[in-house]
Amino acid sequence: ERIKNAAVKIAEKANRGYPMVVVISAMGDTTDELIALIHKISTFPDRRELDHVMATGEMVSASLMASALKELGVKAKSFNAFNLQLFSELYGSDYCITKIGRQKDFEEFLKPKTVAVIAGFQGITNEGDLTTLGRGGSDLTAVAVAAALNADMCEIYSDVDGVYTADPNKVNSAKLIRNISYSEMLEFSLNGAKVLQAKSVDYALKN
Repeated sequence: ERIKNAAVKIAEKANRGYPMVVVISAMGDTTDELIALIHKISTFPDRRELDHVMATGEMVSASLMASALKELGVKAKSFNAFNLQLFSELYGSDYCITKIGRQKDFEEFLKPKTVAVIAGFQGITNEGDLTTLGRGGSDLTAVAVAAALNADMCEIYSDVDGVYTADPNKVNSAKLIRNISYSEMLEFSLNGAKVLQAKSVDYALKN
């Protein structure tokens, strides 16, 4: 139901003539459920197999959203790390997107009134193995793609209506911050704010 509701809003913008890229996360607790599933098989799964399992949640979401948009008459297509060749390299304990190998082909698809739906949170190595980008990694996918395409803006949608001075679910006096700089947002993220992944803010700051 939520996918259908989001698809209606995306379709409204697309039908006004915008070429759009939509980056999708996995549904609900899917990633946690996938992690639990592999741990039923292996006590200490290796990173490669764990990443391959975890990345499937976003692929499902992307195909469902593309299907919902097509049902509304929108020209839409789902993409994943393999389709786009979203190359990634290991930085610390998680991977970070370095380039889009098939950017030219991707840009050719993005005509007015079209929507490209990308499975977030994932990349591939030069050897072709799937990687994941850490918790909140779909934020990083969105920022990296927006930067590569020189997009006018990158909008992040969540279950809260913005960045607050504290968690509004826990602190009644928390206030909505109307404007915030990249460096301030990075500091918030590094100190535990879960609105945006810290790596995605750092990527935006540098690009």
